[in-house]
Amino acid sequence: MTSFQKFLRTSDSWSLLIVRVTVGVVMCVHGLQKLGYFGGGGWDGTIQFLTGMGIPTAIAALVIIGESVGGAALVLGLLTRFSAAAIAIIMIGAIALVHAKNGFFAGNGGYEMPLLILGSSLALVLAGGGKWSVDRMIVK
Repeated sequence: MTSFQKFLRTSDSWSLLIVRVTVGVVMCVHGLQKLGYFGGGGWDGTIQFLTGMGIPTAIAALVIIGESVGGAALVLGLLTRFSAAAIAIIMIGAIALVHAKNGFFAGNGGYEMPLLILGSSLALVLAGGGKWSVDRMIVK
């Protein structure tokens, strides 16, 4: 088995499917919002907002791509570990730069939801995409 196949390897777990699709949908829609759908600010508006917080333009662009494309990839179970790791890194940044100062609870803008997504993403990094993932089909 090649290193790439080991990277894609996963079980036939229903629970991983549920976690993967749930996190993927939430992050994809969140990323699409940053692209201007669902009332979001669009690419330029989001870049301006993020750079206004001191985030470099290249990192801001990677956040938008990571959330939208990474979320869609999770739904499909495509490069699950990579996509989940990217989302985990984005959530660490979101907690540190935006939400930590507001305390725990989401109702106050706190880190409750990013922490939940971070933990779920880390589980996918460790275990892979589970049942019906493109990763699993490639390895088979």
